Amino acid sequence: MHILPAVDIKGGKAVRLLHGRADRETVYNYSPLAAAQRWAEEGATYLHVVDLDGAFEGVSENEKHIFEIINKIKVPVEVGGGIRTLGKARRLLEGGVERIIIGTKALESREFLDELLKEYPGRINVGIDAIGGMVAIKGWVETSRVSAEDFLEELSGSPIGAIIYTDITRDGALAGPNLESIARATEITDIPIIASGGVTSIADVQALARLPLFGIIIGKALYDNAITLQEAISALK
Repeated sequence: MHILPAVDIKGGKAVRLLHGRADRETVYNYSPLAAAQRWAEEGATYLHVVDLDGAFEGVSENEKHIFEIINKIKVPVEVGGGIRTLGKARRLLEGGVERIIIGTKALESREFLDELLKEYPGRINVGIDAIGGMVAIKGWVETSRVSAEDFLEELSGSPIGAIIYTDITRDGALAGPNLESIARATEITDIPIIASGGVTSIADVQALARLPLFGIIIGKALYDNAITLQEAISALK
């Protein structure tokens, strides 16, 4: 199991959002590269990088920051946010990204997802961002009519690397993870789950570590020094 420190990029800066809202951001005194370097130096075995501008707008100028991280940090990186064309997906994967995360487009076009899974089996992660049990899309600003549980069942059996399962109401709020919904996700699908949203204490990490997860994403708690990365990694053991 991995602890994946989050590096969220907005306007070329490392930020964290409250409940995924673009108007509730905290800007940290790190460039995206500096944030990634910090976590790599502190022992991260995987990094979770999100292009928030791409997620909200569909386009962004943050790829240069992503490739800077890829070229200078010798830690596997998963990248998400606004990956809605085959060209962009291929550019990231051929450029050194270990895995990409498909969110909105995975729900809107199974054909798109299947094409990527055919070309890059095991290197495509799917983001399922849930609010009120339903899947949110387009940077979490819209809610679909598809339930998170139904989507999990639909994806089962596919050569997906992992599912990033996020409870939006907990994300960035330091309110603790939704253990019940995360546990339910691991029961529904055979695809590895990465839990995201709300981790604020070592007790949260220990609780999640009891579930059969591939990894745990931690953002705000690390940046605000509520817990240290070393403490979180030790808690897995």
